[in-house]
Amino acid sequence: MIRNIIISFFIFLTFLSCEKSAPIFDSQRAFLDLVAQCDFGPRNPGSEGHRKTKKYILDLMQKEADSVIVQDFSFESALEKKTHKGTNIIARFNPSNATQVLIGAHWDTRPFADRDENRENFKTPILGANDGASGVAILLELARILNRNKSSIGINLVFFDAEDSGISEENESYCKGSIFFSKNLPISNIKEAIILDMVGDKQLSLPIERNSLNFHGVLVRQLWDRAKKLNLKAFKGVVGPSIYDDHVPLYQYAGIPSIDIIDFRYPNSFENYWHTVDDTPKNCSPESLGQVGMLMIDYIFNRKFYVVP
Repeated sequence: MIRNIIISFFIFLTFLSCEKSAPIFDSQRAFLDLVAQCDFGPRNPGSEGHRKTKKYILDLMQKEADSVIVQDFSFESALEKKTHKGTNIIARFNPSNATQVLIGAHWDTRPFADRDENRENFKTPILGANDGASGVAILLELARILNRNKSSIGINLVFFDAEDSGISEENESYCKGSIFFSKNLPISNIKEAIILDMVGDKQLSLPIERNSLNFHGVLVRQLWDRAKKLNLKAFKGVVGPSIYDDHVPLYQYAGIPSIDIIDFRYPNSFENYWHTVDDTPKNCSPESLGQVGMLMIDYIFNRKFYVVP
């Protein structure tokens, strides 16, 4: 009897050790980061919220990362018809490892709510809880985790600026930060990249973005397969439309196989808070951040399931 109890105990310990092989993503803490960004106000370049958020990200990254690179640039805002200064922030973990990957998000917000139903809001900057703050919130929590849990590969968390000041039908009026980064790479040997954008929607639904399938179909299949096994129901095994996002310059100008995890229907097919004053924390959830964050933890720490180019 005692022998059976001892054997059962060791089996239980083995089970626990397997379950704890990857760190836990704290979705509640990530959601607090989302709210904190919104508390600074709109983060369009040139705004007070932009300056405060830059400090918020830099302070945390300088505390958590092995090293931090600040990449300053100037760009023309096609939407505002003016020049702004932008900043990409690169937080590096295990930078000497031969295998380097990038996980990125944009930290700026759109200067105008030009898709709002109320025309009086067209010149109002958006709060960008989902479109900007959600991806950044996941990166901030990943930084805390990576500080305490060494990864077997090099991880570069990149906070891209100036993604959202473009105009329709002119793709390269968007993504100014990732365009500059891709043409002036501050780090070398990046094997692949994942962009997180609009991943906090309460009704999160993540189809496969079509450009991603073309740019790096292997990683797409690996991630969506793992999401299914992890019971992450927001990840849908269907192919959605092509979207011009920060993954496109990375692929086109730097030759980095890149994908975009994005829910462009926010919240659904009949209603969209994208680029409106309704893009606020009340329309986002910790659970959605948790699903994407959990998959990123799996990607970083369960390397046996992933093949890097």
